Amino acid sequence: MATSKISCDHCGAPLKYSSGEIIVTCPYCGYTVVIDVGKPFTLEHSLLPSNFNEKKAIDSVKSWMKHSFIAPGDLARRAKFTDVQLQFLPFWIIPITANSTFRGLFERTGPRIEKKGSIKKNYNWIVFGQRKTEFPTREFDIPLEGRMPYDFRKIPEGAKVFNSEIGEHEAVDIAKQQIKNDHRFLAKQDADRIIDLETEFKVGRAYYLHAPVWIMRYKYKGKNYQVFLDGCEGEVIKGDLPTNIGFF
Repeated sequence: MATSKISCDHCGAPLKYSSGEIIVTCPYCGYTVVIDVGKPFTLEHSLLPSNFNEKKAIDSVKSWMKHSFIAPGDLARRAKFTDVQLQFLPFWIIPITANSTFRGLFERTGPRIEKKGSIKKNYNWIVFGQRKTEFPTREFDIPLEGRMPYDFRKIPEGAKVFNSEIGEHEAVDIAKQQIKNDHRFLAKQDADRIIDLETEFKVGRAYYLHAPVWIMRYKYKGKNYQVFLDGCEGEVIKGDLPTNIGFF
């Protein structure tokens, strides 16, 4: 991935960013800029602090291993951690109300029946800001109540901060499509075949958030596995276990 440089308009420090990134935060002063238009970032930029160092993060994952009923009994003892990285990942938080009305057919028992209904929900919808990186966003219950204004001094030494490759408007569009897909899934609990589904959205003020995630790789009996750990609360977001069942 190609890396480019610009200077921070606030403190003059060099800013490095990778191809595709459009929102860059200065690691020296915390100033954030939208690089494709060269304008200051005007939305709220929040940070969730990291409350776990490397040892505490590994201990949390080992505890998760011990309490997993599908993991081998010796996993916590024999797992060898080969790569442990704290990363501050970019997310868009979209406060949004979605109101869907649908019409469909109920066909599973007896004569075909037309079904109509509505689904209305309020969300703080989460959109991951990177395109090229896989992340289990839907499994991440971000503790939003713990957020604070972005402060570069709260980033631990050695942690890597990733910039967003997605802007606000695209994040809102992604949220709308994902919510509409979810509402279609919910509607199919009442109707086997959806004929029509219309969704109206009321979008609040989006904000940009960096959240700490420990990305940890370990080896067990010659095979490699990966775990995502919430660096704020120490909960496993998603992790591989050496079992035929697959993801836990």
